[in-house]
Amino acid sequence: MPRSGSSCDALRITRSPPSTVESAGGGYCDFALLPESFPSEMPPVSESKDPFFSFPHPINSYVARWVAAGVVLMAVATIVFDQPWIMPIMAYGFIARVAAGPRLSPLAMFVTKILQPAIGEPTKFVPGPPKRFAASIGVAFTVTATVLHFGFGLTGPAYGVLAALIFAAGLEAVLGFCMGCHFFNLMMRAGVLPESVCKDCADFTKRQARLEAEGRA
Repeated sequence: MPRSGSSCDALRITRSPPSTVESAGGGYCDFALLPESFPSEMPPVSESKDPFFSFPHPINSYVARWVAAGVVLMAVATIVFDQPWIMPIMAYGFIARVAAGPRLSPLAMFVTKILQPAIGEPTKFVPGPPKRFAASIGVAFTVTATVLHFGFGLTGPAYGVLAALIFAAGLEAVLGFCMGCHFFNLMMRAGVLPESVCKDCADFTKRQARLEAEGRA
């Protein structure tokens, strides 16, 4: 039976729509964690300092959207002004973000330290692993485009790859829809990725599978 009280309050998470998650004190709390729905008041706190080469978890969704907007601008500039030298810079940015979050990425640091505080947007925390997976896809796109142009002189196909990246990053920047995160969640539901990769996401995938089995999804 779902329960409330101090053991559930200790989770410090407000979740919607309702489901059940085991509480620290035993029993179940009336919560469900959506991969894109960490509460805005939940700070990314860890008991110890994160290693340098790690990805933030949770991550501010609005920061990710502004970074995606920066990627779109860089990719559009590359194609419109025929400046392929921007592609390896983009590839570096994605590799840096996958490896160490915003720490080694000038674009992410600008958004995190300057742009976000300046515009004062609300904070919305989401799980980090799906975003890291999405950034890994960005690595594949930008590295492929760079190799096509500089390695084989295939500028047209390279720009075609960038156009696909513009579409995916544009969805996140404008609509907040993370295509890479969506694929990540699908793979978790299919069992391709183990629950240990993102336990917060696993709660949601289990709930979705149960609802689908009951014909209520």
